[in-house]
Amino acid sequence: MLRRTSVVNHIDVSTVSFASIFQIGDSHSIYKLSHALAVQREAEQFYGSEGEFTAYHAFTQPISLPPVNEPILIGHHHLNPVIKVNNIDIIGISSASMLNIGSSHHVSMEARIKHIRQLLLEGHERELVQLRMLQ
Repeated sequence: MLRRTSVVNHIDVSTVSFASIFQIGDSHSIYKLSHALAVQREAEQFYGSEGEFTAYHAFTQPISLPPVNEPILIGHHHLNPVIKVNNIDIIGISSASMLNIGSSHHVSMEARIKHIRQLLLEGHERELVQLRMLQ
């Protein structure tokens, strides 16, 4: 793993949430996972199975990474082994994201979010239309 010293004079992070990391220092392996289900509706009605992640394809479909078929050759020559930053100002880190000041060897992150909007049809106050996004 590449070893360098990171120097930051000032860091201001307002929010870190939902399986996110704010890490100072080196790490060997990081694995982050965040699943979210967001339902918005005009009428108050609960169907009973809405909170089951396995009911939605977005959460059960495997994530495939493209294979690397060509060799990757990287050469480094660091005249100065120190990375210097004066100021870092971040509003928010969310949904399996990371701010890492240091070196990381293996990093794997995943965030799956399913948004459902349920709207009333015009003239049909009790009938709901479910618009499914990110199928």
